[in-house]
Amino acid sequence: MILETGKIYQGDSLEVLRTFPDESVDCVVTSPPYWALRDYGVAGQLGLEPTFQEYISKLCDIFNEVKRVLKKEGTCFVNLGDTYSGNKEGKTDNKVSDYLKENSTGIHKKATITEKCLCQIPSRFAIEMCERGWILRNRLIWHKPNCMPSSVDDRFTVDYEDIFFFVKSRKYYFDMDSIREPHTSAKEERPGGFVRNRDLEYQGKYKYN
Repeated sequence: MILETGKIYQGDSLEVLRTFPDESVDCVVTSPPYWALRDYGVAGQLGLEPTFQEYISKLCDIFNEVKRVLKKEGTCFVNLGDTYSGNKEGKTDNKVSDYLKENSTGIHKKATITEKCLCQIPSRFAIEMCERGWILRNRLIWHKPNCMPSSVDDRFTVDYEDIFFFVKSRKYYFDMDSIREPHTSAKEERPGGFVRNRDLEYQGKYKYN
């Protein structure tokens, strides 16, 4: 099988990946369904497992195939959000929007840790990926300043998600210049009006660049 540029392959991700030849993909960018947050109305869908342990195991099984089809110099970026532990059947809270209630009918999660506790899904996923041979190069923070408001009043608003940067080998393609931001100044303004001059700080010790 030869993969075609610009062609859309639709189907169960695990089954479709199994049809791809070894080391045929340059880069993977994906955001899989999060655990116990939404029901897409598809039988056997990823994300409706009763426990997050089962969810992470199935998700990493898919990435076993991703690792197989990824080229040695390839890269993989995974955006994954977290959720809170609980025993609710769907979304029944009056504070939850009708949209979320309608898209949560298939959720039947079991609390294997203390209820209301953050499950740490992204961290557990990243650790399992490393156990399966992936190399985790970065954990990037996707900050969302205009995130969806939350009615919860006993914790801070979660306004970020994780993006993990994985590779399968120690040498891979990475173009830093394409994302590099221009340098602005050697002087940093600090709270209270203080200015830190790195040129003076490093003078005589290092060459400042």
